[in-house]
Amino acid sequence: MIIHLPNILTVMRMLLVPVFIYLLFWGGDHRYLLALVIFITAGVTDIVDGYLARKLKIESTFGKLLDPLADKLLVLSALVSFVTMGLIYAWMVALIVLRDVVVTTIRFLLERSATPMATSNVAKGKTAVQIAIVILILSYLSMQSYQVEWVTDLIDRSKIIPVAMVITMLFTVYTGFDYLLVNRAGLRALARPNSE
Repeated sequence: MIIHLPNILTVMRMLLVPVFIYLLFWGGDHRYLLALVIFITAGVTDIVDGYLARKLKIESTFGKLLDPLADKLLVLSALVSFVTMGLIYAWMVALIVLRDVVVTTIRFLLERSATPMATSNVAKGKTAVQIAIVILILSYLSMQSYQVEWVTDLIDRSKIIPVAMVITMLFTVYTGFDYLLVNRAGLRALARPNSE
C-alpha cells in the first residue's frame, strides 16, 4: 500500500481540482476561504508525495508524468478562474499555458525516446511561485468577502496582485527557456533522426 501512496496523493490532488472550482464559484458566503483551504491542502499533498517518493525510493514513471500534470491542473484552474473573475489578464495566463505545453511536450518526447529529461534547478521554484500568487489572490478575495478593508485597500493601492502576477509570468516563461537550455542535448538527439 505504501509503495503506491505518492501516486494516490497525486491522484487525490487532481480530484481536488473540480472541488476547488466548485467552491470558488458556488461555495456560498465562505467560498473563497473554503477554496483557499482546499488549494493549500492540495499544495501540501504535492510536498508530501514528492518527499515520500524520494525518501522511500519509490519514484515511478507514472508518478513522474502525473505529478507535474496534477500541479498544472491545480494552478491553471485557479489562474483561469481568476481571469474569468477579472482579477488578472488572460494574456499572462496564456503565456504560462504555452510554456507548460512546450515543456510537457518536451518531457513526453524525451520519455518516449528513453532519454531522461534533465530537471532545471530554476524551474523547481516555478510551482512554488505560482502557488504563492494563487494563495495571495485567494487570501485577498477571502479578506474582501469578510470586509477586511484596511488590508484589501492596501493591496489595491499598492498594485500588489498585478505586480506579483507579472513576476510570476516572467519567471514561469524564463523557466521554460531554461528547460530548453538544459535539455538541448536530448532535443538535438531527437531531431537528428529526422534530419538524416
